[in-house]
Amino acid sequence: MEIHGAGGPQGPQPIYPRLASFSVESAANAPAAAPKDQVEISQLGLVLDGIHSLPEIRHEKVEAIRQQIAEGTYETPEKLDRALDNLLSELSGF
Repeated sequence: MEIHGAGGPQGPQPIYPRLASFSVESAANAPAAAPKDQVEISQLGLVLDGIHSLPEIRHEKVEAIRQQIAEGTYETPEKLDRALDNLLSELSGF
């Protein structure tokens, strides 16, 4: 008794004859393009990265400013002008 695989004694026959010239062996020998990894960083990731690069909190300076605010001596016209100038220069960078 002989047992033949798919397609009988002639072997498998192509379903689509126009694709018959394409073989798995020839595709395996063809040089494949090397896959490339790609990384995309979201806006949230950029913000979090910026937060991690901030300097350490200087607690003694924070405490001194809290004391000045409590005494009512922190806000002066010069400080407000400087803060406004800094804000405007930051906003012009966008």
